[in-house]
Amino acid sequence: MGNSIKSAQFLTEARAARAAYGSADDCFDLGVAYSCGTGDLPIDLVEAHKWFNLAALRGSEQGQAMRAEIAEEMTAREIADAQRAARAVLASMQLRAA
Repeated sequence: MGNSIKSAQFLTEARAARAAYGSADDCFDLGVAYSCGTGDLPIDLVEAHKWFNLAALRGSEQGQAMRAEIAEEMTAREIADAQRAARAVLASMQLRAA
């Protein structure tokens, strides 16, 4: 069982890394996965908001809509955490591009 948990964790991290550098659709899909608990991902609205935010920043109208929808179920602190996490992804991308 420990191997399956490690395997799922690796797949999740790889998927997140691809989405961080991918398209708005990649980010949106990961936001959906976290908001619904799809596949090996737990439901995590902070992570979902982060990925919908990144999708929205890349021009996704669906990302904007879903970010607003799940924000209604989140506390102000959770939204702030999600926004901080999205900024960290963007900062990481800028450092790697430099």
